[in-house]
Amino acid sequence: MHLEIEELLSIARDAGKVVLDVYGDEKQFEEVKFKSDQSPLTLADEASNNLIVERLKTFTPEIPILSEEGRDISYEERKSWEYFWCVDPLDGTKEFINRNGEFTINIALIKNRVPVLGIIYVPVSNVMYYANQETGGWKIDSEGIKSHIKVDKNSIDWVSVGSRSHASDVEKEVLARYPVVKNVAIGSSIKFCLVAEGTAHIYFRHGPTMEWDTAAGQAILTLSGGQMTTLSGEPFLYNKPSLLNGSFICSAQYLTLRD
Repeated sequence: MHLEIEELLSIARDAGKVVLDVYGDEKQFEEVKFKSDQSPLTLADEASNNLIVERLKTFTPEIPILSEEGRDISYEERKSWEYFWCVDPLDGTKEFINRNGEFTINIALIKNRVPVLGIIYVPVSNVMYYANQETGGWKIDSEGIKSHIKVDKNSIDWVSVGSRSHASDVEKEVLARYPVVKNVAIGSSIKFCLVAEGTAHIYFRHGPTMEWDTAAGQAILTLSGGQMTTLSGEPFLYNKPSLLNGSFICSAQYLTLRD
């Protein structure tokens, strides 16, 4: 399936604009409520989700959409999907609320349970990452300069990236097995992008995430030459009966924690 990437990048940028509208408006910014899992939901999540879903329905009416804000589609309904969009309209809501700028817009296309296209937009810095099967991974910086990205397979001194909000002792134990000389904590799906562009070399996540948290990042990482697997080295797949993910490891090369 060939899709015009520029239209998808435009959708991500426009979603970023509505998020920044809330981010910069003190009255709207204070409108935070909590979802059933006690994670925060802001007006920005809702505005971004509405924009992305409406635009994707117009752009590809034949492709169903699974988003964080539309998570209640039953497995019976979605299990036969060949293609679907997997959307996180505002990844890093805690980072948004903490006003550190480390939040993203995530849009991924899944084909037969595998991410084949990914877009991650960082609204505050106006940096865009994207990848598809035809052209590989790309970054557009804040000045609009576009560059091809690839993982770094040659470094002997690794940089690890991990969550600012969800770090664990298990992650420290696992990273001690590898030649990690520096650890960077950063929010949202930006972690995948840093590995994809070769700035970092390993990202290990212990504990649960949801499919929309990882789909775009996995696409960008793997289509830039990297690997993302379960801890036993199995493929990391989507459209599961439960949308909850298990632990995973990302790197420039294939790693397994069997040992």
